[in-house]
Amino acid sequence: MTGSPADPPARSRPRLTVLPLVALIFYEVSGGPFGIEDSVRAGGGALLPVLGFLALPALWSLPEALVTAELASAFPTNAGYVAWVSAAFGPAAAFLVGFTKWASGTLDNALYPVLFLDYLRSGGGLALAPPARSLAVLALTAALTYLNYRGLHLVGLSALALTAFSLSPFVALTVLAAPKIRPARWLAIDAGAVDLRGYFNSMFWNLNFWDKASTLAGEVEEPRKTFPKAVFGAVGLVVGAYLIPLLAGTGALPSESAAEWTDGFFSEVGQRIGGPWLRVWIQAAAAMSNMGLFEAEMSGDSFQLLGMAEMGMIPAIFARRSKHGTPTFSILCSATGVVILSFMSFQEIIEFLNFLYGLGMLVVFAAFVKLRVKNPDLPRPYRIPVGTAGAAVMCVPPVVLITTVMCLASAWTVIVNAVVVAAGVALYYGVEHAKRRAWVEFMAPVPSPPPDSSHGSTTASDAADVEDVRAGLLADEPSDEASARSRSA
Repeated sequence: MTGSPADPPARSRPRLTVLPLVALIFYEVSGGPFGIEDSVRAGGGALLPVLGFLALPALWSLPEALVTAELASAFPTNAGYVAWVSAAFGPAAAFLVGFTKWASGTLDNALYPVLFLDYLRSGGGLALAPPARSLAVLALTAALTYLNYRGLHLVGLSALALTAFSLSPFVALTVLAAPKIRPARWLAIDAGAVDLRGYFNSMFWNLNFWDKASTLAGEVEEPRKTFPKAVFGAVGLVVGAYLIPLLAGTGALPSESAAEWTDGFFSEVGQRIGGPWLRVWIQAAAAMSNMGLFEAEMSGDSFQLLGMAEMGMIPAIFARRSKHGTPTFSILCSATGVVILSFMSFQEIIEFLNFLYGLGMLVVFAAFVKLRVKNPDLPRPYRIPVGTAGAAVMCVPPVVLITTVMCLASAWTVIVNAVVVAAGVALYYGVEHAKRRAWVEFMAPVPSPPPDSSHGSTTASDAADVEDVRAGLLADEPSDEASARSRSA
């Protein structure tokens, strides 16, 4: 399945290997400790964020990473979670999940030019007037979009270098902070200053988007082997990148400074602990980190649209690749969304995207459990070593966390998200109407399973339905064995 006869053949495109994929997943999820500062302010001190970054990776990040590793190895295509939901619940649910998660990803990407400028401004740095700030956001978005267009393998290799540079000042920060650390400061909490909505939104945002990397599975070398290794490597890197700088900064500064911890504050932490040189280093690292975050998120969003086009869900033009193997029109669509949304504030963006992302993840977890029940014999090169009941239990903590974040959302956030979901439903029926009338070109749709006629029972027909979806999606993807033969030839 390709967007046009001129597209680069799947076997000729450069493929991602383990280390570049680790770096891309790291940037899909984290990019370093930049952006965790609000969790200290909203938590009323160091205690809640420290506990959060100790507990939530096990309760939220690890289950999401495990689900991603299992299903990405079973469906190693750019459709990612859209393919999982399609196999479990059919095309309508898959389209809606794809739309809401693309919208949340575009919202997320709109943060990074904002964070970049916040770090330039912090500590008495460069402050731009509103018109100049808008032009800077536009120019930065255009430059990073062009880099994304030039090729995913280049994005992956640059992500490796950016990871090393972005984390390097925090090694120096930790060493310099060590003599000043007072462990009692890690237990500080001002109950009156706790903002639960801000705290949970900050923690959730900093630990989600693990499944986004599944939309790159079709671009990975031997994805059935590479993807699980990369996912688990990224989990350790993300947790360490958050927890170590947080412990160093909160342990070395007085507890009374908790109210100052807002986005961009780590550069001020560097100033107070190491001096101006460390502040500048952290600001430079933040700039580079935001470049990596933008590139990884745009890659995930644009390749998701490519995968949906290959499934026949959206017009075929979104599957058309450039000479660099990148989905040209999908990238332009995502970049346009980023520019439109970048006027919003940091906290508004986080709350809106968390709610949207949470809606999609509830369906993804349900699809994971249903596929375990519906087709237990689906080939899963990586399989979480628990039975179906254990898999369902594993999904309970993240579902509780998602529900908590959604229940704490403001009424305005609920209204905005209801409008987005309604727009997604209308868009689905609009696209289906355009498909029936042949107004635009669509690729042949992948077979999708009909609604279950039974009450959750596993049948041979159910298994065949899922295999139809999987076989259709993998029709143009080189097998691991074919990849190995071509490398040895």
